[in-house]
Amino acid sequence: MKEHKCPICQKITTDEKYRPFCSKHCADVDLGRWFNGSYSVPVENLDPADEEELKKEFETLASKKTSTIRTSD
Repeated sequence: MKEHKCPICQKITTDEKYRPFCSKHCADVDLGRWFNGSYSVPVENLDPADEEELKKEFETLASKKTSTIRTSD
């Protein structure tokens, strides 16, 4: 089994249960960082014209999907 460093505490671990973390505690610390906004996924701002085009495409797809759904009487 390959050894890994825990991204939270840097402890070397071979335990697969909480991989890539060494323990439930470190996994919970990481989850807490996501919840409180310490981590974030970068977002690319769209040009307003591109945003409008995406909205129209979404609406078209959504209307096609809802028109294929059958209701039971």
